[in-house]
Amino acid sequence: MNPHLLDRVVIVGGGTAGWMTAAALGHLLEGSPTRVTLIESEAIGTVGVGEATIPPIIAFNTMLGIDEDEFVRETNATFKLGIEFVDWKELGHSYIHPFGDFGRDFDAIPFYQYWIHRNLAGKKDDLFAYSLMVEACRRERFRRPVKDRPQSAYAGINYAFQFDASLYAAFLRRFAEGKGVERIEGKISDVALDSESGHVTSLTLENGQSIDGDFFVDCSGFRGLLIEQALETGYEDWRKWLPCDRAVAMPCEKIADPIPYTRATAREAGWQWRIPLQHRTGNGYVYCSEFLSDDDAEATLRANLDGAPMAEANRIRFTTGHRKKFWNGNVLALGLAAGFMEPLESTSIHLVQTSLARLLTHFPDKRFNTADIDAFNRRTLLEYERVRDFLVLHYTATKRDDTPFWRHCQSIELPFDLERRVAQFREGGRIFEEPNDIFGTASWLAVMYGQGIEPQSSNPLISKVPIAKIDSVIRGIGATIDNAVSEMPTHSEFIERHCKA
Repeated sequence: MNPHLLDRVVIVGGGTAGWMTAAALGHLLEGSPTRVTLIESEAIGTVGVGEATIPPIIAFNTMLGIDEDEFVRETNATFKLGIEFVDWKELGHSYIHPFGDFGRDFDAIPFYQYWIHRNLAGKKDDLFAYSLMVEACRRERFRRPVKDRPQSAYAGINYAFQFDASLYAAFLRRFAEGKGVERIEGKISDVALDSESGHVTSLTLENGQSIDGDFFVDCSGFRGLLIEQALETGYEDWRKWLPCDRAVAMPCEKIADPIPYTRATAREAGWQWRIPLQHRTGNGYVYCSEFLSDDDAEATLRANLDGAPMAEANRIRFTTGHRKKFWNGNVLALGLAAGFMEPLESTSIHLVQTSLARLLTHFPDKRFNTADIDAFNRRTLLEYERVRDFLVLHYTATKRDDTPFWRHCQSIELPFDLERRVAQFREGGRIFEEPNDIFGTASWLAVMYGQGIEPQSSNPLISKVPIAKIDSVIRGIGATIDNAVSEMPTHSEFIERHCKA
């Protein structure tokens, strides 16, 4: 037996981040001598408004062996093929960021580069018509991908979920406790630190109970009970790039069949989300307090609900950015305790998931290898920076100048890597994926082109291909997509048939 193995991992805080961590560690450490304990208090609420995800969550559920239909039923979930952005480029304009590729590549050159070449030659049409996901969103249709026929139009279907975050946490709690995770109810009143190493050694609850551990995962939300209040790690503020610092959330009654996508509508000083679930619709307004009061934000949200409100407004304050160390000593921060990337592209749950995956590759023993911790922090920071740049793109690639907020957004100085990416696309119609990119080529293409960045030239290798040939292939791809979507069941029919709550 390795004497350096961890005896006990302690997770501080429940909610989505805490129970995702408990489920993953409980599953992977089941049968090992390492115990997993989660401490949470029913008296402490969770933010709990993150109800939309991106496709890699399927891999997380698969790793845990979760049945997808059961998961959808238990969380009142719907399927998500992309995000519709309304009024971002300019008032009255909309586009969909799909979770899947555009067209199909041919002759070793990406489809989108042929489309750009054809567009510059005067054959102008709708880029988004060549996305199966977009067309399925437009017609409110859904089906799962075909995995045994790679040439099928359905092979490239990529999807995520929209679900009730509180039900998801409860679902994962049942799973984790079934794997032997111990849950302790209580509020933490004291954190003990080792005088030499500075590591956390134990936690004391208000009832006097002491809980010791070797490794602590801080899922305590914005307050960062361990990572910040105990270890004083520090925080990197990114509001100069992402100025929104408030949100107000409010669910409302469902008035129609749920659609297979999330909607983000640009407003006077930020944007409003709309997330359709099986039993209700999630809504919220993310805004900048410098340009809009809390009361006016709530009034705007109420005025733009589909149905009657189902709860009081939940007001949230945040600072976009991250801890200066995600892993400090024997404390790892996850979720809101680690940092906050506003929910514009539904990355909050995904950042928990990728950090968990990264933890598994750097899983510690009692010696807490510094090189491993440094590698974790480097890779996590790079991922946060990639997400930040993608979000900044939405705010800065816009023609809107109708309010002080949007005029301010046009003055934001782009991070270096984002400026380079935009220049490569605008000047030569090229997109290159980078290490630690959460979003691939199709995502960057959808948002850059969708918000008005148009390439000035195309790949010169395409110039030898006759436009008539390119036109014929592209029109054929469009017809294939149109036929494939026509044969898909509606989103509501699929849920009714397979996974109705």
